Amino acid sequence: MSNVPSDIEIAQQAKMLPITDVAKSIGIEDDDLELYGKYKAKVSFDAIKRVAGNKDGKLVLVTAITPTPAGEGKSTTSIGLGQALNKIGKKAIIALREPSLGPVFGVKGGAAGGGYAQVVPMEDINLHFTGDMHAIQTANNLLSAAIDNHIQQGNVLRIDSRQIVWKRVIDMNDRALRSVVVGLGGKASGFTRQDGFMITVASEVMAILCLANDIMDLKERLGKIVIGYNLDNMPVTAADLEVNGAMAMLLKDAIKPNLVQTLENTPALIHGGPFANIAHGCNTIIATKLGLKLGDIVVTEAGFGADLGGEKFLDIKCRYGGLKPDAAIIVATIRALKMHGGVKKTELGAENLEALDKGFANLQKQIENMRKFGLPVLVAINKFANDTEAEIKLLEKKCAEYGVEVSLNECWEKGGEGGIEMAEKLVKMLETEKSEYRPLYDINDTIENKLNTIIREIYGGKGVVFETAAKKQVKRLEELGLDKLPICVAKTQFSFSDDAALVGAPTGFEINIKNVRVSAGAGFIVCEAGDIMVMPGLPKVPAANRMDIDEKGTITGLF
Repeated sequence: MSNVPSDIEIAQQAKMLPITDVAKSIGIEDDDLELYGKYKAKVSFDAIKRVAGNKDGKLVLVTAITPTPAGEGKSTTSIGLGQALNKIGKKAIIALREPSLGPVFGVKGGAAGGGYAQVVPMEDINLHFTGDMHAIQTANNLLSAAIDNHIQQGNVLRIDSRQIVWKRVIDMNDRALRSVVVGLGGKASGFTRQDGFMITVASEVMAILCLANDIMDLKERLGKIVIGYNLDNMPVTAADLEVNGAMAMLLKDAIKPNLVQTLENTPALIHGGPFANIAHGCNTIIATKLGLKLGDIVVTEAGFGADLGGEKFLDIKCRYGGLKPDAAIIVATIRALKMHGGVKKTELGAENLEALDKGFANLQKQIENMRKFGLPVLVAINKFANDTEAEIKLLEKKCAEYGVEVSLNECWEKGGEGGIEMAEKLVKMLETEKSEYRPLYDINDTIENKLNTIIREIYGGKGVVFETAAKKQVKRLEELGLDKLPICVAKTQFSFSDDAALVGAPTGFEINIKNVRVSAGAGFIVCEAGDIMVMPGLPKVPAANRMDIDEKGTITGLF
């Protein structure tokens, strides 16, 4: 593995096909595309309508164990699997999220896969791509500007500036913007009030784009956004401010799916990018449904572990999209399982069967979680060079004892070739095991009961504890009739609990909810747990410090 070039070096050496050729391979003609250069395009709604009568392919969710700093490789596995499926004669399409610039320049890096399982053009996808993030950010901030302008111009809606819940956004990790004061500078600069920024991918506008079915649905959902409350404690919406039409106009191109390709020219729809720890963590319903009409198998991914993105995919996205997934793949690495068994990151290179055995509890719980939704499960082990034969055999034995199929994949090193066994096992599972997908809870239940169901069934905890402010917020939503919606828990991705240090599969813990807010346009209730931040910060040495560009325009350090 050490001989494999860096991700960006591999991407820069890729032999890409013109995107028009990639589109033709799945039945999309030149007139259906809006080109962004030779290798990127948006698919028109005319094309989406034309293929609407096609039979649906199979939908496969790629999720993972609880993340660790050792890495799991969901995107790499998703891309490698798509390539492998095409190698064995299946018409596979990959449907992924767009990267956020915050993680690209922070710690996590991009989200275009890795090694020989990448989507390209990698630099474009990880940077400005087709401008979707800019459009989402601008639509969000238009609403922010309209709120403060309305107050300045007489405040006919009687907006209570102490109860504005809408925040500005920027697609960057910038902790200094978490809490700000706006309106300084005297009478001409508006009324002074406390405000704050979220990262763009946590915005309700992003969630709405990902859950809307078309432009009119998008506009209607934008109008339902609750920006705050008036002096009578009643909600004020974007439609009340009469800007949802202008917001939808800004998103007229962003709502169209983006088509690119993998290193092996497998079609990839990359569209929408909500975080899974503070938002719902799935790509757009539009792109996923389009993929199902064009391919035999659609491989899609949900962010972080199966308890976060996986649960939200199945309880939020599938409800609103009318989607019925056929299988789930849970990605794990032996390295990460050893971390869940108590091994320090610096000691992961050494064989440790005891830690692996202990850490298997996390994988076991995530398998249980996907089975609770009625899905057949395949475990995909992302293989590393220092995984020992004894460790591999132990993991295979544990999976066999637990009655789950397991496959080693080497897609990072070998591309599609390294995922053929995984692809063959998946196809066999799709042919022999029937999905009995069902959501976890009834959306008409109380907020507390829905939360307790997620905490007890998916996290393995004891139940929810609402802080004083959260209790009041829940009561208000119940009084307003805004409580009959799915739940989107915002919590640390590193633990089933709200304490990042509790690795493995802890039990008996409580989840402390400090803030509850409705995303009425997106159609879910956000419950913020523990110390979750909706605006991340940069680390001491950001990834940006290692990035550069030369006089020929060649980029280095991007990953």
